[in-house]
Amino acid sequence: MITLTEQAIEKVMEFMGSQGGSDVALRIYVSQGGCSGFSYGMALDAPRQDDQKYAFGAVNVVVDPESAPLLEGIEVDYMESLMGGGFAINNPNAVSSCGCGHSFRTKDQRGTPNACSH
Repeated sequence: MITLTEQAIEKVMEFMGSQGGSDVALRIYVSQGGCSGFSYGMALDAPRQDDQKYAFGAVNVVVDPESAPLLEGIEVDYMESLMGGGFAINNPNAVSSCGCGHSFRTKDQRGTPNACSH
């Protein structure tokens, strides 16, 4: 199960409104890389047949089958700070993460860390 906070839902709806399409969903995915081994990604995208699908009111979220085990139980939030705003992911599967919060490592699937580009 994936959870979106109210702030995240509002921000995704704002982005979706600027795209103008009702058939688009928020895709949350994981890719190899980043300074801890895996990196989070988010994009507005069309759902695929093999995606896991979640609905949060008017916001649909999709996750591909490869990313799903690494994202099980995450909470996606949107936070504003003095440095700007951004999405934050709380992942119970992560045993360590980069200081930037965009890269993580799991106990079972460690990934291969890269140099931090920040």
